[in-house]
Amino acid sequence: MLDKQHPDYDSLQKKALEQLRSGKSLFGKDGAFAPMLKQFIEAALEAELEEHLDDEQRDNGNRKNGKNSKRLKTAEGTLDIETPRDRDASFEPQLVKKRETILAESLEHKILGLYGHGMSFRDIASHIKDMYDTDISAATLSAITDKIIPLVKEWQNRVLEPTYCIVFLDAMYYKVKEEGKIVTRCVYNILGIAPDGRKDLLGMYIAESEGANFWLGVLSNLQQRGVADILIACIDNLKGFAEAIASIYPKTEVQTCVVHQIRNSLKYIANKDQRPFLADLKPVYQAVSLDEAERQLQELEAKWGKKYPIVIDSWHRNWSKLTTYFKYSPAIRKLVYTTNAIEGFHRQIRKVTKTKGAFTSDMALLKLIYLATMNIQKKWSKPLPNWALTVSQLSIIFGDRLKLMI
Repeated sequence: MLDKQHPDYDSLQKKALEQLRSGKSLFGKDGAFAPMLKQFIEAALEAELEEHLDDEQRDNGNRKNGKNSKRLKTAEGTLDIETPRDRDASFEPQLVKKRETILAESLEHKILGLYGHGMSFRDIASHIKDMYDTDISAATLSAITDKIIPLVKEWQNRVLEPTYCIVFLDAMYYKVKEEGKIVTRCVYNILGIAPDGRKDLLGMYIAESEGANFWLGVLSNLQQRGVADILIACIDNLKGFAEAIASIYPKTEVQTCVVHQIRNSLKYIANKDQRPFLADLKPVYQAVSLDEAERQLQELEAKWGKKYPIVIDSWHRNWSKLTTYFKYSPAIRKLVYTTNAIEGFHRQIRKVTKTKGAFTSDMALLKLIYLATMNIQKKWSKPLPNWALTVSQLSIIFGDRLKLMI
């Protein structure tokens, strides 16, 4: 990304917008992205030199020693770049070698694409070698992927829509290396559906564990970034979660995930009883109305209450949050009775991260999930199916809270 302090930032931004609107390529000889590539290459070379000048090099008197100019031919046009050098000339850059004047086509884009699909640095280096006959070090790859860190931070702090119809909140867990130890990290994700029916990942946060207190901070961050109202929030049954939402968004209707409740119930049901219990439970959450659901729950309690009182008691305690969806039409119920929407997103992320044992840092984890998310969001360009009918029903239920947004 071109630095906003760049003297030509405004003119380049204007040029990029004009080329984008006219359908012209942003790359090539006269493309607006050429200066961005120049900045990227020079930053990567500086990172390589810093890696080269380790303590041993510095103890032997080696230091930075100015820069050389080089004309580099790329798929994005011919660039005049500044290449750093050291005093004893022992530095051998890998991204752009000393006598190299042609850079492999869209190499940095290729690397980020491979990394965003879950490939390791070793596999990426091997692929680049096979495709371009170019050796590239782990340090260079790390420097290239680190270039997205400002983009990640900018994305995490971007301004959001003032109102979201439905928001799904859930967490996933990973292993990260910290001070020589492997620790667990909790990644908090918030998936929202805007009034236009399009999905968007509103935020991604990392903490040591999942808890209502941290969710409170997450919700406060959403508010600070412009989210003034959430109509329906879909959550798991974490203790204190609903109360945390109410403290920030008091008008929001909370729906606890029915599927989570079922899974938790089965933990306390003997294997031989699970299938018949599920058969008797289904009429409860698939009832046509709240009254019918309550009647079916009474029948469930009459049959299983003495044998599994803890399970039945859990349904009674969580009943008000489990049954919010009965207020809505079948189309809305299908969307909100479970957190499947965000769990589906998590499954797509895990396809990318499944080959990773433990990440080297929180930022390494965040970088990969961010790139994977950007790929996933390419498929979110259209509204949800039948959204026009759904949003019309929501506008009737929530009145001016939504009508002002559509």
